[in-house]
Amino acid sequence: MKLSTPVFAATALLGAGLLALSAPLAASAHVEVEPSSTAAGSYSLLTFSLGHGCDGSATTGITIDVPESITSVTPTVNPGWDVTPLTDGQVTYTALTPLADGLRTTFVLSLQIPEDAAVGDTLAFPVLQSCEAGETNWSDTIVEGEAEPAHPAPSLTVTAASAESGHGHGVTDDAAAADDAAATEPAATDDVLARLLGIGGLIVGAVGLVVAVAARRKNAA
Repeated sequence: MKLSTPVFAATALLGAGLLALSAPLAASAHVEVEPSSTAAGSYSLLTFSLGHGCDGSATTGITIDVPESITSVTPTVNPGWDVTPLTDGQVTYTALTPLADGLRTTFVLSLQIPEDAAVGDTLAFPVLQSCEAGETNWSDTIVEGEAEPAHPAPSLTVTAASAESGHGHGVTDDAAAADDAAATEPAATDDVLARLLGIGGLIVGAVGLVVAVAARRKNAA
């Protein structure tokens, strides 16, 4: 059966839209870190985002490796998770109830970017994600100019220190860190909602075109 031009156009529009929307969703599949500050010597809240399991298996815990140059870390209490403070260079969160695949949560660490870190230095925070079945080690090194590895380690690039860096006057308490983490959730929710609305709009538009073409053919007959 040969598709009419309007029907073909509607199908192409729907396919292109879904492809465009799927790209950012795929990109967000990694464990990522969002720093509130990257300046050398500044205090920063590092928010690690997790929104998937291990090949569909629910997440039971994560272990965050902290660079040796960072000796003090204050992990934020996360409801539903036990946390082990910095021990042997690692902070560990253990789920009281496994986090189902497809659900999102964040983990926030408060720390100081090393004062002696050079501008351009990369600080990597490898994350071991443990699941009910298997585990995923987000520890691959990202090399500039090369293709992104399958499991890149969350990382940040040190920037130049400034008067605004807040040497010795950063956010270090759990309450402030929790507020920052909570502030990131609405943005993530709005982002997902916008994508869903976009997909819905494309589907409705495509269906409308098909219905219009069918009605026109019926009237012509």
